[in-house]
Amino acid sequence: MDVDPRHYDHIAINDGDVQNIVLSYLVHNCYKETAESFTASTELKQQTDCLVGMEKRKRIYDFAVEGNALKAIELTEEVAHGLLEKNEGLHFDLLSLHFVELVCSRKCTEALEFAQVKLAPFGKLHKYVEKLEDSMALLAYEEPEKSPMFHLLSMDYRQRVAENLNREILAHANLPSYTAMERLIKQATVVRQSLSQELGKDGPSPFSLRDFLKS
Repeated sequence: MDVDPRHYDHIAINDGDVQNIVLSYLVHNCYKETAESFTASTELKQQTDCLVGMEKRKRIYDFAVEGNALKAIELTEEVAHGLLEKNEGLHFDLLSLHFVELVCSRKCTEALEFAQVKLAPFGKLHKYVEKLEDSMALLAYEEPEKSPMFHLLSMDYRQRVAENLNREILAHANLPSYTAMERLIKQATVVRQSLSQELGKDGPSPFSLRDFLKS
C-alpha cells in the first residue's frame, strides 16, 4: 500500500526550498558553472567563499579519481589542514591509491619502497592489516587487473575514495557532508519504514525511490 497522493497534494512547497535543494546538490558535487548559472536564473544568493571552496574541492576530487593521490593529499592539507591526520582510514585509502597507481605503471620497485615507508606503519593497527595485505598482493601478479584484488584498480573504487574525501572536507568546514536531497530521501525511507513496522499491513509499504520515480 502506497501513500495516496491526495493526502499531500494540498501541501504547498516553497519554490525557494526546492531551489536550495537543487543548489545543495550542485555545490556538493562541485558543479561550479551550473551552480552559478542556477543561482543567477533563480536569484538565489551564493557566497563567494563557497564557490572558491568548490573549485578547490573539485580539483582534489579530480586528482583522486585520476590516480594522482599524492596531489590530492597535498591540496587537502591546504584546504583542510589536519583532516587526514585525524582520519587515518581516509589517509590510508589515498596512499593506497598511489601505491596501486605505481603497480599499474609497472613501477614495482618504487611501489615496494613507497609501501615500506608510507603504508607499513598502518600495519601496526589490526583494522588495516587486511587492506594492506590486499594491496601488497598486487605485486605478485604480472597483470594486476586480473588478480582477485582487481577492484582496487577500478574507477569505481577511486570514485568512492574521492567521494569520501569530499564529504570529509565538507564536514571539516562545518558544512553538510550529504546533500539536502540525500538527507530527504534517507528521512523519507526511515519514516516510511517506521510507519510500515508500526501499522503492519494497514501501513504504507517501505519507501523505494525507484518505485516513487516510476509513479
